[in-house]
Amino acid sequence: MARRAPSPNWRLRKRTASRTAPARWNSSSVTSSDAFGIYVHWPFCKAKCPYCDFNSHVRHEAVDTMSFAEALGSELAWFAERTPGRTVTSIFFGGGTPSLMPPQAVGHVLDTIGKLWAVSPDVEVTLEANPTSIEAENFRGYRAAGVNRVSVGVQALNDDDLKALGRQHSSEEAIAAFRLAAKIFPRCSFDMIYARPNQTPEQWRAELTRALAEQQGHMSLYQLTIEPGTTYFDLYEKGRLQTPSDDRAADLYDITQELTESAGLATYEVSNHAAPGQESRHNLLYWRYGEYAGVGPGAHSRIADGENRRALIAERHPETWRELVRTQGQGMVSDTVVPPVDQAGEYLLMGMRIAEGIDMDRYAALAGREIDSSKLAGMKSMGLIKRHGQQLMATADGRKLLNAVIAELAS
Repeated sequence: MARRAPSPNWRLRKRTASRTAPARWNSSSVTSSDAFGIYVHWPFCKAKCPYCDFNSHVRHEAVDTMSFAEALGSELAWFAERTPGRTVTSIFFGGGTPSLMPPQAVGHVLDTIGKLWAVSPDVEVTLEANPTSIEAENFRGYRAAGVNRVSVGVQALNDDDLKALGRQHSSEEAIAAFRLAAKIFPRCSFDMIYARPNQTPEQWRAELTRALAEQQGHMSLYQLTIEPGTTYFDLYEKGRLQTPSDDRAADLYDITQELTESAGLATYEVSNHAAPGQESRHNLLYWRYGEYAGVGPGAHSRIADGENRRALIAERHPETWRELVRTQGQGMVSDTVVPPVDQAGEYLLMGMRIAEGIDMDRYAALAGREIDSSKLAGMKSMGLIKRHGQQLMATADGRKLLNAVIAELAS
């Protein structure tokens, strides 16, 4: 059966919604924020990458995409009843592989959001995209549906490494897809993985230099991590996968900082680099410990509930999730109350990742105590943290030891 094109309601609601100020902490409530985001999880992939521990699933038969899009709409309606008065400031389609969604499915989700909530006139709508030629064909359809930012998973510019990473594109296809995206979307992120097996500093310097010549103001550059439950983890445990030593990984990190900053892309988060104004607003919402609703299989949410928050998690298995939504309007399998003291730990963990750091007054209000002044003094003397008024942040050296810095601050 033919599906209708996306309705104009999405664009109409964007024009008529009141403008929302940039995300910031509202001092009247330790759980509130001016920003409200929506995360949409599309769980399907053509193949499972050996390093991936995300909730992604391969189906060898055709997926009824619109039935999943309609289930996403139903779950959005359930969240809308629990988040009255919010204005949506960012939307993020993640996965899995969202660029396997047909544009009409994306349009259906965006239309539904526009009917359920007020939407900021400058809402950021991001979709993660793989750079295969078949998926790039959908780019114009996504733009027409309302997507205004894509995050292109190039991952590597070395064909042998792309094959080892399980990617289904070549480096030339990736560059071509990114250039096409840059012509269609107002904002694009160039995403890569480094500290790959056998990668040398010289190779990474050349590869990143090539990527920087293509970037459009934002790069997500992640060190490869070996996660339990992945093929890479099994190989690593058996001694069949060699990753860079800590010293080598540190060298690769230093090269990343050097080249991105020279190109005018500031490190605004441990693994993210942007020209002024090109930062990912949706991801900043997470790192600033804002409020968001997550829909789709395995999606997580953090919703304000008085002084507490509710941490919700959806069923991971796609077809089981869809059946739950059909029978009860939502697919949640976990709904946990997060009291202020636990929110403090989450805020610290997320906020110290970004260059702006955390608001110490907000942390103290949540935790019921201030951070120990002797610990602050000691870490400052070691050059690991710094302060600007009530903002506490990690230094460049502190970001290299961030887990230890956060553990010390929280203790």
